[in-house]
Amino acid sequence: MPSRKVTISNRLGLHARPAMLLAERASTFSSTIEIARADAGDAVDGKSIMQLLMLAGTSGTVLKITAEGDDAAAALAAIAELIERGFEDDE
Repeated sequence: MPSRKVTISNRLGLHARPAMLLAERASTFSSTIEIARADAGDAVDGKSIMQLLMLAGTSGTVLKITAEGDDAAAALAAIAELIERGFEDDE
């Protein structure tokens, strides 16, 4: 399965708004998308806001994104780009 590591760069981390944006972006793809903290093994469903919040991703947390399906490469690129842009978080 293709995967990619990205670092949360926004000051407030993966709070409710970024989790919603990430889940919405992931939901636009048919691939199965899982996201895990690089320092922990358990992956969560990238299309679930509640599961994403359970990652407790603070600023500086490295996430491993894994995707499987026909549009996996596009999903990885789009999700990584959202995270790398700091979820467009102005706070």
